Amino acid sequence: MFTRTARLLLRPGWAEDAPALAAAIADERIVRNLATAPWPYRLRDAEAFLAQPRDPVLPSFLAFERTDGDPLLVGSCGLGRRPSGAVELGYWIARAFWGRGFATEASAALVDIARTLRVPRLQASYFLDNPASGRVLEKLGFEPLGITAPRMSCGRGTEAPAKMLALDLTCAAATQDKESLAA
Repeated sequence: MFTRTARLLLRPGWAEDAPALAAAIADERIVRNLATAPWPYRLRDAEAFLAQPRDPVLPSFLAFERTDGDPLLVGSCGLGRRPSGAVELGYWIARAFWGRGFATEASAALVDIARTLRVPRLQASYFLDNPASGRVLEKLGFEPLGITAPRMSCGRGTEAPAKMLALDLTCAAATQDKESLAA
């Protein structure tokens, strides 16, 4: 599965993307805010990530900025299944591209894909010391569940407090979202 937004191409990662992926994510400020990425992040970690089997239904993408030349890897985003069965949205953006709205743009495309797949509800979380990620989720319509819980961060090597959010994607909620955007 591939998708395009106004500025991005979202596509699955391929083995040949490993060097660019390793370079883009090899930043402790990024990795510490992810649940499963190790620190330090090396080329072999990117190769292992790209070789992992993927869910045949829920997409996992690398995000590339579309340019007049070669696309630039700006980050990653995807939908994943939690052990509870819930579908979770996740993303990261390379520091060189922070503050340009790419996380919101890529994640909005994933929300649309989740609606198309008839996923009734998305979950997401962010570490409390990463409020910028919380702002992205709020822009997308995610609402706090009133739960802050410890969540493992492999990059930190420990758990850290994370705020839990959810987005209802049922028909009624989608209609209400479209009406509020039109107003």
